[in-house]
Amino acid sequence: MALSSFRPLRSRNFALVWSAALVSNVGSWMQTVALGFVITARTHNPLWTGLVAAAAFLPMGLLAPVGGALADRLDRRRWLIVTTVAESCFAAVLALLAATGHAPPVVLVVVAFLGGTAAAVGFPAYQAMLPDLVPRDDLLAAVSLSSAQFNLGRVIGPALAGLVLVLGSDAWAFAVNAASFGAVVLALVFVRLPAPKPPTLPVERIVRRIVAGAKVAASEPGCRSAILLVAVVAVVALVGSPFIGLVPAVAIDRLHRGAAATSALVTGQGIGAVAGALALAPLARAWGRRRLLIAALFAFPTAIVLYGLAPSLVTATLAIVVIGAFYIGVLTGLNTVVQLRAPERARGRVLGLYMMALGTIYPIGLIIQGAIAGAVGIRLVTIASGALLILIMAGLLGLRPEIFHALEDEEPVPLAPALP
Repeated sequence: MALSSFRPLRSRNFALVWSAALVSNVGSWMQTVALGFVITARTHNPLWTGLVAAAAFLPMGLLAPVGGALADRLDRRRWLIVTTVAESCFAAVLALLAATGHAPPVVLVVVAFLGGTAAAVGFPAYQAMLPDLVPRDDLLAAVSLSSAQFNLGRVIGPALAGLVLVLGSDAWAFAVNAASFGAVVLALVFVRLPAPKPPTLPVERIVRRIVAGAKVAASEPGCRSAILLVAVVAVVALVGSPFIGLVPAVAIDRLHRGAAATSALVTGQGIGAVAGALALAPLARAWGRRRLLIAALFAFPTAIVLYGLAPSLVTATLAIVVIGAFYIGVLTGLNTVVQLRAPERARGRVLGLYMMALGTIYPIGLIIQGAIAGAVGIRLVTIASGALLILIMAGLLGLRPEIFHALEDEEPVPLAPALP
């Protein structure tokens, strides 16, 4: 049964895209760790650590609906090539800035934001393309494998970044990331997809298309519940984000370690996420996807509390492994609901709204938490956020159980003929 997790790799197109994305994500995680470490080492201020992490995430929330509208209008494969090339260019700029050694933190934040912008308008096209790469029955496993390769990059990338940082060559981390995007472009050149359906209506304004997609998301119970739940998780991330964006601050300022500790914590989360992603498909077949998702929604904040209580690097690393496993279970499970329930013609826009719910609130939380952590400490806000999320999920399950019932598999709702 465990082999069912790997069935999507039998599809040539998916295998090509998956392998290339893994190479790219190794480079991206090298850059993420290196950038966070450089900013923290220069400023020793959690606010700057939060700012540079938020700079890469915030465009996803702000521009994901625009990217979703474009993904439903343009050839998804070609559009993804264009945005990937743009990401590579911004990574190259970071490499040049790091090589000079004199770039102020604000410049690094701005360039990270521009790279995040390119990713934000391209990623919905990647998400919306997944159901065209594999049979419908393999979609959950495909989404899980996509999460696994993303987090496998989180295992390999930080380890390589730690080696690069110890050797004192942070510019190489950015240069490797710039080169790694070439694997994605090459794979997309060889991918063969069904020809995109020609638009049946004249090109309309982006805003109109986004509004139409929002109406679809609001009318489909599963999509509506998934977007609501991921928004709740993101809201609590206003005080619960140190397990991702503020890992450098935890390693350097709370645990009083350096680059090696930063690499260990990020790698630990990646190991947990990879293990969790590979276990999702067989566990969902055995227990039911909805039941597994609900369990992950409660286990994830419990693990955050344990991470906050961890007294040493070893225990913190073990706790963050558990966090990674359950966090990927939450995100992958909710994402799969949207993938399965959204109509094909509006899939990009509905996914864009899903990513906006996650991507807007989370980076704002990084900034706010960086400021709070500077005053009261990261440990306290981490414990409080986990406890708060447990209470919220228990309240929703007790008072609004229909939200969780809507997460069952169903066929997509047909679109009205006039919907753009």
